[in-house]
Amino acid sequence: MKPAAALADALITLGDDHLILGHRLSQWCGHAPMLEEDLSMPNMALDMLGQARNLYTYAGGLENKGRNEDDLAYLRTDREYKNCLLVERPNGDFAHTMLRQLYFAAFMHPFWQAATTSADDKIQGFAEKAVKEIAYHIRHAGEWVIRLGDGTEESAQRMGEAVIALHGYTDELFSTTDTMQICIEANLLPDPERLRDQWDQTIEQVFAEAFLTIPEIPFPQEGGRDGRHTEDFGHLLSELQYMQRTYPGMTW
Repeated sequence: MKPAAALADALITLGDDHLILGHRLSQWCGHAPMLEEDLSMPNMALDMLGQARNLYTYAGGLENKGRNEDDLAYLRTDREYKNCLLVERPNGDFAHTMLRQLYFAAFMHPFWQAATTSADDKIQGFAEKAVKEIAYHIRHAGEWVIRLGDGTEESAQRMGEAVIALHGYTDELFSTTDTMQICIEANLLPDPERLRDQWDQTIEQVFAEAFLTIPEIPFPQEGGRDGRHTEDFGHLLSELQYMQRTYPGMTW
């Protein structure tokens, strides 16, 4: 596969992660537990959607199939999306949402930092902007994980349950597809596996302050990178694509 085609595929995969997580965060709009969060969470969702838009637009030009950002976001079937399973997990309660955001942001921050030295100028530009946004996500989500983990008996219980429910999905963040590997070798994108130590350090630091224990996961959950998703993803996609499917030709 040519580097341009491989990069397009890898960027679409990254775009899928950001689009789906952005949609999940947007579902909290009007439902957050306090006004401040009702403003913060949609703003984080907009960060995710803005990054997805950049990735999709660039990927569409590289693949040269006539697909734009709307086509990639709204007009694919479930098996064509390659997002990791973590980002499609249901919002659950506030503890689940904040922990999911911490897990993802703790991975993407070193990813974007490493991508600022990409051999591709456009990716460098995306990374320089995204790394500033995602730093806020780590701080925001991390503070909530600590507040809930080291809070009341009920909040600590809920955060502990979130860890059990979500930690098994984190290993897929570090997986690489064949096209991603081509991009890594061409110094277009960073190697996810090399980011594991930084992710571990962030999670361990937050968990220590939150009095949380990192669980042993003998059988990590995966499949999203191959287009094999959970039942929840079908429900998410039907909501996400409803407007475009009902009124074809609408733009983002």
